[in-house]
Amino acid sequence: MHVASSITALRQRYLSDKSTPLAELDTALEHANSNLHHNVYVAQNLDWSRKEASDLRRKSIAHQPLWGIPVSLKDCFDLVGFSTSCGSTFYRDHHGIATTDSALAARLRSAGAIITGKTNLHQLAYGITGENSNFGDCLQPLNSTHLTGGSSSGAAATVQEGSALAAIGTDTGGSVRAPAALCGLAGYRSSLIFNTPDIWRGGYHLASSFDTIGWLYRDLADGPLLGHALFDLPIATAPAIDRLRIATPDQSFLHDCDPDVRVTLQLWQSRFQAHNATLFTFDATYWADAMSIFAPIQASEAAALHQGHFHHFEPMIAERLSWGSTIATSELTSLHHQLDAFRSTTQALFQSFDYLLLPCAPMSALIAGADHTQTRARILRYTSPISLAGLPVVTLPSADPKNPTGGLQLVGPPGSDATLIALSASVAANLAI
Repeated sequence: MHVASSITALRQRYLSDKSTPLAELDTALEHANSNLHHNVYVAQNLDWSRKEASDLRRKSIAHQPLWGIPVSLKDCFDLVGFSTSCGSTFYRDHHGIATTDSALAARLRSAGAIITGKTNLHQLAYGITGENSNFGDCLQPLNSTHLTGGSSSGAAATVQEGSALAAIGTDTGGSVRAPAALCGLAGYRSSLIFNTPDIWRGGYHLASSFDTIGWLYRDLADGPLLGHALFDLPIATAPAIDRLRIATPDQSFLHDCDPDVRVTLQLWQSRFQAHNATLFTFDATYWADAMSIFAPIQASEAAALHQGHFHHFEPMIAERLSWGSTIATSELTSLHHQLDAFRSTTQALFQSFDYLLLPCAPMSALIAGADHTQTRARILRYTSPISLAGLPVVTLPSADPKNPTGGLQLVGPPGSDATLIALSASVAANLAI
């Protein structure tokens, strides 16, 4: 027996008394750490998880949206009884065992979720490939020649392997979107405005100007329930597809897309067009400035958080942190002015269009063991403009999750998360996904 394909399907099994949380958890955990390096999770306590499942009360299912749902937690949030590594053995040992839950872990448990363990991630969440010298590179359970992408690498792997039905990730510059796309999954990156200090209590930031929390999951139809559980988003009514104005950057921006990624984009465009959505292109030339704004602000904020510990981290990350620590206050002031201007210009696109649609990355796979020194810059060219603008995104997966050909960013205006994820669920139902 395999773990249920969707949260909706599993909740129906529970409501029909066809299964129990403990039975479903045991089935899910049979698939845990099934990738080649057996490092999807960096910390698990199966007895603890099974006790959580056993303690659930059937009468609570009506008001707990994630009742009995196996969910994995990215290891940059505290969970009582576990250390929080942030992808680093130094921090795993330095932080010690958490005595209280992070706000996020407490919210998940209050919603009835069963936390299956804490997942691998790119060190400090400061990378996008899923490579990690401390815990091992995270390879896809369904294809051991491909990296999962990162930084939410183990999160994506848990959903792909079936040890969790949904996984908490974080997304600063693309850390939910990239692994979702590369692993053939759906993903939700929340609006920056929802990422308050309260929701981040007990969580470890990378760069708070851009850090967001989100989900990786298999079925687009589950998005509204996950958004409700995470941020108390209302279950919204999806806009009519035939009234939508959807804009994609023009071909000059997409010049480095691999052919299979272009095919995925064309497929989704044709799906929307077949349901009478109106498609547009826009000039994204100014997006070329995104990385020159994003990278130094990110590096400066990360350096402040990890000051004194740089030498404990991978050389490439330590180098970025060292650079970040040298950026002058006057330069940061100028960069934040540029950020405000970039954000205003990008958000103004929604005066003409309802949604933006573009690839999450220009490639559909990251080959394990290959030279990925240029990969971060290539992917962030697609994701960092959205991060700068603080916009919500749903990753629309490619047609075949077993052979991903690149996912797409469906981007909405700030704060439109409930409508965006409702639209993505409607898309799955109406466009025969």
